[in-house]
Amino acid sequence: MSSKPVPAGNRSPDRFPATRWSVILSCAGNGTGNPAARDALSQLCQNYWRPIFAFICHRGYSVGDAQDLTQDFFLVVLEGALLERADPERGRFRSLLLKALTNFLSDAKDKKTARKRGGHLHFVSWDEWMAEAPSRLSMPEPAMTSWPAERIFDLRWAATVVERSLRRLAEECEAHGRRRVFDVLSGSLMAERAEVSIPELSRRLGLAEGPVKRLLHEMRERYRGLLREEVADTLDEGESIDEEVRYLCAILADQPAKTNWNCEFPR
Repeated sequence: MSSKPVPAGNRSPDRFPATRWSVILSCAGNGTGNPAARDALSQLCQNYWRPIFAFICHRGYSVGDAQDLTQDFFLVVLEGALLERADPERGRFRSLLLKALTNFLSDAKDKKTARKRGGHLHFVSWDEWMAEAPSRLSMPEPAMTSWPAERIFDLRWAATVVERSLRRLAEECEAHGRRRVFDVLSGSLMAERAEVSIPELSRRLGLAEGPVKRLLHEMRERYRGLLREEVADTLDEGESIDEEVRYLCAILADQPAKTNWNCEFPR
């Protein structure tokens, strides 16, 4: 097997001026009439539907009702009501989305405005959403019943950021004929150095240990860049990417699932 480097893509700077959320905020005064803002918002919603769905389920709704309410919420967002209230000082798309969702559910309950299942336009088919790769996040039932809905929301959000970064890295490697490298090394991306067996990875890849170390280093660097890009896409330009990454990593580290979610990369 060749030891051709893992594709590095464009290096991620400390700031990403053209993030989706900054586009939305810059166009907020015009509502969703701005095609750039609507497209950016639509993409963010499709990327981060899992936290919304998990939050609604945790509020006591059935799976079917939660599916409908998730669809309805995104339609309300895209119709422009959320954009008109967007406050650049809030910065994080995550924070504004959670606040809007809480208000939406209160309105749906108080005014009984939830629509009948199948009786309204879908933002995107539920089957299309569920066709995505399944989440790596699995929590025991006690956590699901004892944790507040807001914590479940943040945990699902953090998991989605990590999973999207891994998915993008896998797609890049596959596009460059390096899917085998990803499959073998991806389990070591977030592991401590003492936990990584370079001889074993070398055996599986059929490469000398030196090239394997270099490939792992390059893949970690690219993964770190993709993770920062995913985080930056949900922040305003003035928000700290590092601060948000640390917060999301802390959320993942504090959850009781047995999955390795350490996203603090060892040097």
